[in-house]
Amino acid sequence: QVQLVESGGGLVQAGGSLRLSCAASGSIFSINAMRWYRQAPGKQRELVAAITSGGSTNYADSVKGRFTISRDNAKNTVYLQMNSLKPEDTAVYYCNAETRPYYSDNYYPYWGQGTQVTVSS
Repeated sequence: QVQLVESGGGLVQAGGSLRLSCAASGSIFSINAMRWYRQAPGKQRELVAAITSGGSTNYADSVKGRFTISRDNAKNTVYLQMNSLKPEDTAVYYCNAETRPYYSDNYYPYWGQGTQVTVSS
Protein backbone atom coordinates (compact mmCIF):
# COMPACT_ATOMS: atom_id res chain seq x y z
CA GLN A 1 0.00 0.00 0.00
CA VAL A 2 0.94 3.62 -0.54
CA GLN A 3 0.16 6.61 1.64
CA LEU A 4 0.23 10.25 0.59
CA VAL A 5 0.39 12.75 3.43
CA GLU A 6 -0.17 16.43 2.71
CA SER A 7 0.83 19.35 4.89
CA GLY A 8 1.18 23.11 4.72
CA GLY A 9 -2.39 24.29 4.35
CA GLY A 10 -3.88 27.05 6.45
CA LEU A 11 -5.40 30.50 6.55
CA VAL A 12 -3.66 33.36 4.75
CA GLN A 13 -4.60 36.85 3.65
CA ALA A 14 -4.98 37.70 -0.01
CA GLY A 15 -1.59 38.35 -1.56
CA GLY A 16 0.13 35.98 0.81
CA SER A 17 1.95 32.71 0.22
CA LEU A 18 1.73 29.09 1.31
CA ARG A 19 3.79 26.01 0.50
CA LEU A 20 2.10 22.65 0.37
CA SER A 21 3.99 19.37 0.69
CA CYS A 22 2.93 15.83 -0.09
CA ALA A 23 5.10 12.89 0.92
CA ALA A 24 4.52 9.42 -0.49
CA SER A 25 5.48 6.33 1.47
CA GLY A 26 4.92 2.58 1.37
CA SER A 27 5.55 0.00 -1.30
CA ILE A 28 7.05 2.30 -3.92
CA PHE A 29 9.54 1.34 -6.60
CA SER A 30 9.07 4.47 -8.66
CA ILE A 31 6.69 7.39 -9.10
CA ASN A 32 5.53 8.68 -12.44
CA ALA A 33 3.49 11.89 -12.54
CA MET A 34 2.59 13.78 -9.39
CA ARG A 35 -0.26 16.28 -9.34
CA TRP A 36 -2.09 18.78 -7.20
CA TYR A 37 -5.87 19.11 -7.46
CA ARG A 38 -8.26 21.33 -5.58
CA GLN A 39 -11.94 21.29 -4.81
CA ALA A 40 -13.89 24.32 -3.66
CA PRO A 41 -17.31 24.00 -1.98
CA GLY A 42 -19.98 23.19 -4.54
CA LYS A 43 -17.47 22.79 -7.35
CA GLN A 44 -15.84 19.87 -9.11
CA ARG A 45 -12.30 18.84 -8.34
CA GLU A 46 -9.90 20.51 -10.77
CA LEU A 47 -6.30 19.96 -11.74
CA VAL A 48 -4.04 22.72 -10.48
CA ALA A 49 -0.56 21.56 -11.49
CA ALA A 50 1.31 18.46 -12.57
CA ILE A 51 4.94 17.37 -12.81
CA THR A 52 6.43 14.36 -14.53
CA SER A 53 9.25 12.21 -13.19
CA GLY A 54 11.58 14.14 -15.51
CA GLY A 55 10.47 17.51 -14.17
CA SER A 56 8.16 18.73 -16.95
CA THR A 57 5.33 20.81 -15.54
CA ASN A 58 1.95 22.14 -16.54
CA TYR A 59 -0.49 24.44 -14.78
CA ALA A 60 -4.11 25.47 -14.84
CA ASP A 61 -4.48 28.86 -16.49
CA SER A 62 -5.88 30.30 -13.26
CA VAL A 63 -2.62 29.70 -11.37
CA LYS A 64 0.04 30.24 -14.03
CA GLY A 65 2.67 32.68 -12.88
CA ARG A 66 1.60 32.39 -9.24
CA PHE A 67 2.02 28.70 -8.35
CA THR A 68 5.09 26.52 -8.80
CA ILE A 69 5.10 22.73 -8.57
CA SER A 70 8.32 20.87 -7.81
CA ARG A 71 9.39 17.46 -6.55
CA ASP A 72 12.19 15.76 -4.68
CA ASN A 73 12.47 12.27 -6.13
CA ALA A 74 14.84 11.12 -3.38
CA LYS A 75 12.17 11.96 -0.80
CA ASN A 76 9.13 10.92 -2.91
CA THR A 77 7.73 14.35 -2.18
CA VAL A 78 5.92 16.93 -4.29
CA TYR A 79 5.55 20.59 -3.38
CA LEU A 80 3.26 23.41 -4.42
CA GLN A 81 4.52 26.93 -3.80
CA MET A 82 1.55 29.28 -3.93
CA ASN A 83 2.19 33.01 -4.17
CA SER A 84 -0.09 36.01 -4.66
CA LEU A 85 -2.98 34.01 -3.28
CA LYS A 86 -6.52 35.11 -4.04
CA PRO A 87 -9.80 34.36 -2.24
CA GLU A 88 -10.81 32.21 -5.21
CA ASP A 89 -7.88 29.90 -4.44
CA THR A 90 -9.75 28.78 -1.32
CA ALA A 91 -10.29 25.04 -1.54
CA VAL A 92 -9.22 21.66 -0.24
CA TYR A 93 -6.00 20.74 -2.04
CA TYR A 94 -5.28 17.10 -2.82
CA CYS A 95 -2.12 15.49 -4.10
CA ASN A 96 -2.17 12.57 -6.48
CA ALA A 97 0.68 10.28 -7.49
CA GLU A 98 1.07 7.43 -9.95
CA THR A 99 3.22 4.86 -8.18
CA ARG A 100 4.70 1.54 -9.19
CA PRO A 101 5.19 -1.10 -6.51
CA TYR A 102 8.17 -3.46 -6.39
CA TYR A 103 6.00 -6.44 -7.32
CA SER A 104 4.42 -5.03 -10.48
CA ASP A 105 5.22 -3.24 -13.72
CA ASN A 106 1.99 -1.26 -13.49
CA TYR A 107 1.46 2.23 -12.09
CA TYR A 108 -1.47 2.89 -9.76
CA PRO A 109 -2.97 6.23 -8.71
CA TYR A 110 -3.16 7.24 -5.06
CA TRP A 111 -4.65 10.26 -3.34
CA GLY A 112 -3.83 12.20 -0.22
CA GLN A 113 -6.43 13.11 2.38
CA GLY A 114 -6.50 16.78 1.42
CA THR A 115 -5.40 19.96 3.14
CA GLN A 116 -7.53 23.08 3.52
CA VAL A 117 -6.32 26.37 2.07
CA THR A 118 -8.35 29.45 2.98
CA VAL A 119 -7.54 32.87 1.56
CA SER A 120 -9.24 35.82 3.23
CA SER A 121 -9.92 39.08 1.43
